[in-house]
Amino acid sequence: MDENISVLKGIGLTMYEAEAYVTLTSLISSNATEIAEKSGIPRSKIYDVLKSLVKKNFIEVEDGRPLTYNVKSPVEVLSREKERLDNEIDDTITRLTYIYENGMSQVQAPIWRIYGVDKIISQELEIIKRARNTVNMRIGFLFEGEGEQLIKAFKSRPKLTVNILASPTCYVNDEEINIIKMFKDAEINIQKADIPFVKVLISDSKEMMHTYTKFSEDKRNVIPETAIGIWNKYEDIARNYDERFLNQLKKMKNKQKKKKS
Repeated sequence: MDENISVLKGIGLTMYEAEAYVTLTSLISSNATEIAEKSGIPRSKIYDVLKSLVKKNFIEVEDGRPLTYNVKSPVEVLSREKERLDNEIDDTITRLTYIYENGMSQVQAPIWRIYGVDKIISQELEIIKRARNTVNMRIGFLFEGEGEQLIKAFKSRPKLTVNILASPTCYVNDEEINIIKMFKDAEINIQKADIPFVKVLISDSKEMMHTYTKFSEDKRNVIPETAIGIWNKYEDIARNYDERFLNQLKKMKNKQKKKKS
């Protein structure tokens, strides 16, 4: 089978649709009869095939007698399909990871609950201290004094690769904290992102810490006494989260490059 046909089938086209599109990329513009002859698709099928390709936005049809079919650029079409598939795969990863982790929670594994803000921050600092190569963080909120302690820990490890995705701001005791500015001023690598009210720290794809807390009714202030940390040294889960983090980071950087170009 032609490699191009195989790839097009892999992204959801039928055999006839793939053959018609590949044929039309060389013809650029043609009628149904010629496309059928060049591709080997039966004439009884060709109109339905072309109609389907128009619907899928791979080709355009031009009125006339006979109808003229114009191919859309492979760069346009395949880039669009690649983005669609990437999004679908990311969504599937999220759904299946949720199922997987629920299953893993039924299996005995090195996972601990940590209660209390001081103990949670202390554990975060210990994880950073143990990290050998990388620490990746999602920050949706900070506890009082936590930002300063994290910065100090990162500064003490200059060879550590640190990546942070964070909400722009949060509130501590009704005071607005500019998370992005705080870390940027300290020359810590951080990027603005849409992060929910959760905090995740991942070290070397081997251990991680989830932190959750309740918020005041206006969704501004953390309620410290409700905070709970889930410290997890199950490498499969940590690696899963790290891969998702790096994929998100890569996509954000690619979008930034496109905007600059």
